[in-house]
Amino acid sequence: MLNFTVIICAYTEDRWDDLISSVSSVKAQSIPPSQIIIVIDHNRQLYERALAQFPGITLLENRDERGLSGARNTAISAATGNIIAFIDEDAAADRDWLKLLNQNFADPRVLGVGGSIIPNWENGRPNWFPREFDWVVGCTYIGLPEQTAPVRNLIGCNMAFRREVFEGVGVFRNGIGRVGTIPVGCEETEICIRARQKWPEGSFVFEPRASVLHNVPEKRKKFAYFRSRCYGEGISKALISRFVGQKDGTQSEWAYTLNVLPRGVLKGLGDLLRGDFAGLQRALAIIAGLLITTSGFLAGKFLRSQVNTSAAPLLHKAPDAG
Repeated sequence: MLNFTVIICAYTEDRWDDLISSVSSVKAQSIPPSQIIIVIDHNRQLYERALAQFPGITLLENRDERGLSGARNTAISAATGNIIAFIDEDAAADRDWLKLLNQNFADPRVLGVGGSIIPNWENGRPNWFPREFDWVVGCTYIGLPEQTAPVRNLIGCNMAFRREVFEGVGVFRNGIGRVGTIPVGCEETEICIRARQKWPEGSFVFEPRASVLHNVPEKRKKFAYFRSRCYGEGISKALISRFVGQKDGTQSEWAYTLNVLPRGVLKGLGDLLRGDFAGLQRALAIIAGLLITTSGFLAGKFLRSQVNTSAAPLLHKAPDAG
């Protein structure tokens, strides 16, 4: 019998209303979780506020390194479910989210399942922002399967793992995940690759029907954030390649770069010819995003072996995320 522990990590009171909404959406699931864990990342005031707001929910303070990886690892150590699911504190799950994730675990070879992350843009989506780059704001992007299918890795805002994954390969690696607003990540990618290397017959599945709605604030609609996030992603990809190998670390990115992005540029130019002048902006944003991500990847290749101490100087060269 599968039972779910759902983990929500939070670090700032700026997202307090979002956190309340996220918890409410998890509690309202058609298949309720057996356990909900909220982890507060080194913010005592937020922790005390959450204690009063969420009775009956397991509330923890991050006992590990500051950042998303440490917060998740703190929660994993306290999780009781045999399926451990994660949702961001600024996302709200569809009522059948866990039900649809659960269906895919009927196959014992499935190590984990992720679902769609739909952007909820504050004041509307910017016309210049290409859907191929919705990963910049932590959402599902063009290039992912449109039907249930295997994928290399899951996306952090909407993902679930068998407990055996963490027991077999360890937890999320510190040093490559997000810390506050610093625009790096890919800790989910690294652990998924690590698990597939241990269990080559296993798979991770993308289930687009299992959806969450992810809030995207105004500051993430600016090109400065786009640049900073792309640069940070490049650094992160270089770092995980060091841990899991160049081939596994960049295989999906090559397919995305050679197939998805050229089609996106051509579509943007086609939209321009049809009178949508923002089509040119989207095409140029795709090209810029690729070049900036590549520059971050090349910079990351020069990092020293101690990730935590060497990543910061390069990140500071990226434009302010806003």
